[in-house]
Amino acid sequence: MTKERRTAGEAVDGVLVALADPTRRQLLDLLAAQGEATATTLAEQVPVSRQAVVKHLAVLDAAGLVAGSRVGREVRYAVRPAALDGTARWMAALAADWDRRLATIKRIAEADTPGSGG
Repeated sequence: MTKERRTAGEAVDGVLVALADPTRRQLLDLLAAQGEATATTLAEQVPVSRQAVVKHLAVLDAAGLVAGSRVGREVRYAVRPAALDGTARWMAALAADWDRRLATIKRIAEADTPGSGG
């Protein structure tokens, strides 16, 4: 299945899985700060090998969080914010739903308290 054909739920799952690893979060932070970087440059800034960085970047790429572009013999990676934005929207909608549910529970609980006339 191509990235474009994934459902919203699959996209969110991929982002959450990718972000579950602290090294991948660190790589994403570095790319966000630097704009773009190669795996070699990133490996100099994290406590893992270049090969491990390449594997982590592949997971981030599969989740739609980064994209690599070939420039000569190098592959430069940059952040792709759309997948993260979609996950943030999903989380905001989930939070809003829980807020509504909790407000309903509070309203019911307050209506049923002794002396409230309910």
